[in-house]
Amino acid sequence: MPLSTHRRLAMSATLIAALAGGLAPATAASAAPAAPTTPAGPATPAPDMVGVTAALNSAMANGAPGAMARFTGPDGVRTSTAGVRDRVSGEAMDTRARFRIGSVSKTFSSVVLLQLVDEGRLELDTPVNHHLPGLLPDDRITVRHLLTHRSGLADYTEAMFAKTVPGFEAVRNRVFTYQELVDLSLAEPRTTEPGVAYKYSNANFVVVGMLIENVTGTSVAKQYERRIINPLKLRHTSYVHPETRIEGAHVRGYLHPDEAGAPLVDSTEQTASWAQSAGAVISDPADLNTFTTALMRGSLLSPRMLDAMTTVTPTDATQTRFYGLGLRRYDLSCGTQVYGHTGTVQGFYTYAFATRDGRRALSAMANTSNRGAANTALGGTLEAAFCGKETAPAASSTKAPRTLSTLPAEADLPERR
Repeated sequence: MPLSTHRRLAMSATLIAALAGGLAPATAASAAPAAPTTPAGPATPAPDMVGVTAALNSAMANGAPGAMARFTGPDGVRTSTAGVRDRVSGEAMDTRARFRIGSVSKTFSSVVLLQLVDEGRLELDTPVNHHLPGLLPDDRITVRHLLTHRSGLADYTEAMFAKTVPGFEAVRNRVFTYQELVDLSLAEPRTTEPGVAYKYSNANFVVVGMLIENVTGTSVAKQYERRIINPLKLRHTSYVHPETRIEGAHVRGYLHPDEAGAPLVDSTEQTASWAQSAGAVISDPADLNTFTTALMRGSLLSPRMLDAMTTVTPTDATQTRFYGLGLRRYDLSCGTQVYGHTGTVQGFYTYAFATRDGRRALSAMANTSNRGAANTALGGTLEAAFCGKETAPAASSTKAPRTLSTLPAEADLPERR
């Protein structure tokens, strides 16, 4: 029987304080005082903050003006920063500053939709057209297919951003309807038959947004606030579409043009209307850690829905990357599995992941995009944070694994370089 909304969303003041507390000054590899250790549970490696900082510096060496990371674990909070959050003012990167989280927004949208499933308001294996008659050309496409990127709907952003900067400038201030974005997808050939194969597409989560608004009769913004932002007290998380500004202290994002040597483009102000429920949320590292930790601890979904969300299938031949319901799983070199999502929106790369027990979480961001090497370098923060200094391969491995820092980055937007 589905949990009531009240029971599912309730969090004690103690848990909220543990998740959100301990903001440290934004200095390189700063650390909060260690909490007392507890004898329960297996030992976990301490985060290698030197390694985290090295990954941030590598992201900068590969074109990011700045980068930052925030780790939470049993021993408190650790932060690291590098470079600047504003190239004009020279302000240093700051872990208390907001930024665009791109496709990490997909996990927010998935949580809302799965709560609606918990409430019996729709089913995962029901055809989308049952709720949105005539929207899609194939009645076989289900809600589950959307959340797992197995619908076959083409990703309209591939054509939209075929030329990175001109494509961005064409939509920077444009406000799309959901229907317009779906129409852009349907104008392209389908990528696969429903349910046959994984193929990442922003169109899937545009339709998820349409389902949320159809079932609830209210906006995605209100559902984010009611079901996630307010219960978790995410004070620096917002969905302001189609407003272009990021309120308060924030990081400025810088887009690399396709042409080598061309100047960076400040892409901070934009409607993000091309993404909406697929990628228009704004947040900061502390709020992202709170969100991923709460999700993994079962504070947002019933056990049934969380099990469904974390049931994953491979997305690449390395057998280290997987996708569930609006959620990625990465298998690290030390055998640790982390769940969360990556985000790419013009000017920002984001990683937000936590262990399955919710005891450890990392959020990392570099303020650039269209520079895949910077994204790959930023992914090295996961290995350093969750595996520590002793990054031994899992016992079942027959050969040395390729770590995330040496794998090509999975992009949520087409990468030209």
